[in-house]
Amino acid sequence: MSERRTEGIDDAALMVEVARGDTVAFERLVERHQALVIGTVGRMLGSNSEVEDVAQQVFIRVWKGASRYRPTAKFTTWLLTITRNLVFNEVRRRKRHPGDTLDVHEGEEALALTDPARNVPDKELLQAELQLAIERAIRALPEKQRMAVVLRRYEGRSYEEIGEVLSLTVAAVKVCYFARAPNCGPRSITTSKNRQRPSTQFAGQEHRRRPVRRADL
Repeated sequence: MSERRTEGIDDAALMVEVARGDTVAFERLVERHQALVIGTVGRMLGSNSEVEDVAQQVFIRVWKGASRYRPTAKFTTWLLTITRNLVFNEVRRRKRHPGDTLDVHEGEEALALTDPARNVPDKELLQAELQLAIERAIRALPEKQRMAVVLRRYEGRSYEEIGEVLSLTVAAVKVCYFARAPNCGPRSITTSKNRQRPSTQFAGQEHRRRPVRRADL
């Protein structure tokens, strides 16, 4: 399939072509959705090098699993479910082996705030410090709750789609997002007495985008 022919084709139709081994259709899917994957992975993990590695794995799984894909839900829901699985695996690996990873953000933060050659206005410096504090707060959330916040706040996904990705009810997703409930299980609902105020609105951090190469497949 030529690149021009893929422009107006929807994701489900492209996946049919990908299942046949069409690399042009696959590259079109990557172009459309790499920002969603990289943004989600980046805000969940917070490490530039690992963001690229995990994002690569997401699309490699899309390629390898194309023949098993069925358009019973939106393609992005299926894509984000793959992303969720890989991200949660990485989060758990970090918990088991905390010394294996380097917190790139902390090193970058220190350099950014102590560089004497940069004349940063007070307002801009305060905004940067607030940004870093918010990012730390996001990374401190339980993994399901963190992903609910990331997908809703930054990626603009619907509560229904987030529920499908996280295997939660819509009500449970709203509890995770608004009430910052400690337990976001499949039927997690909190009463009005236990409900807290909505959390602070978060701002994200851009990560480098590295397209999936054919050599990786």
